[in-house]
Amino acid sequence: QVQLVESGGGLVQAGGSLRLSCAASGRTFSRYSMGWYRQAPGKQRELVAHITSSGSTNYADSVKGRFTISRDNAKNTVYLQMNSLKPEDTAVYYCAARTDSSWAPLGYDYRGQGTQVTVSS
Repeated sequence: QVQLVESGGGLVQAGGSLRLSCAASGRTFSRYSMGWYRQAPGKQRELVAHITSSGSTNYADSVKGRFTISRDNAKNTVYLQMNSLKPEDTAVYYCAARTDSSWAPLGYDYRGQGTQVTVSS
């Protein structure tokens, strides 16, 4: 069982930055691939970034070059650094964990409660 708790969301102006954190419980965090996805009202859930247990990363085209995912296994934490934010990045952001390394929106075994990110124009 893995429990995930996100933090770091908030209100920011367009062009600004935020860093989201996701703290995980459990001793096997380093074995999981971790992802960040977002859900905006009326829109489909979107997987925006993913990092495998070995540190390989993938990004959605919509955030490539602006967002960076990283992990600190010693702290059981995964991060999402978001730069050059746009109003269309407004959403609830969730972190999620999966046992395989697939870059796919489905198949995550655990998910946090989410943190709201609002980007004003």
